[in-house]
Amino acid sequence: MTASKRTTVRWWRWRRNALRRRVDVVEAWVVLAGWVCALLGGAAGGLLAAAAVERAVERQRAESSRVPAVLVEDAPEPSPARAASDHRVWGTVRWTAPDGSAHRDEARVPPRAPAGSTIPVWVDRRGDLTPAPVSDGEAWLHTTLGGTLAGSFAAGTLLGATWLTRLSLDRRRMAAWDADWERLDTRHGWKTG
Repeated sequence: MTASKRTTVRWWRWRRNALRRRVDVVEAWVVLAGWVCALLGGAAGGLLAAAAVERAVERQRAESSRVPAVLVEDAPEPSPARAASDHRVWGTVRWTAPDGSAHRDEARVPPRAPAGSTIPVWVDRRGDLTPAPVSDGEAWLHTTLGGTLAGSFAAGTLLGATWLTRLSLDRRRMAAWDADWERLDTRHGWKTG
């Protein structure tokens, strides 16, 4: 038994042939434009999102500062339910804000720390407690993931629009083929289907 030889016709929509219709050429251009726009739009969307995340990280770092806080009362023991956490507990601390005002609030402190212990806390410009800014590794991860997700979403949206346009062109092509078959049937007085 011999294997059949199959000839692959590449770029048939761009070449002249008897079966090519205008809708085939339009479809070829739509697919080409869709892929180019998806590549460029995905790259641009990813770069813009990464830059936005990087600006947010820099803003967070600029708006927070680390100040020493004093533990007001002895810190409690860690609860057994918190065995998988970082083992820090809530304790009351007081600190002086960068503007010189005194503040007092609850912060995460080491367990069993004695009153009067100095604990570093992060505060914003008003002197209120704020989470610590992200580390360089976390900033890189956020920037990379944000850019990748935004770029993928932009490219996927453009490819989805290309696919819908192609679907519409396919329906138009099938309608044209149906009309041609109907015209061929009626011209010769036959009915094929």
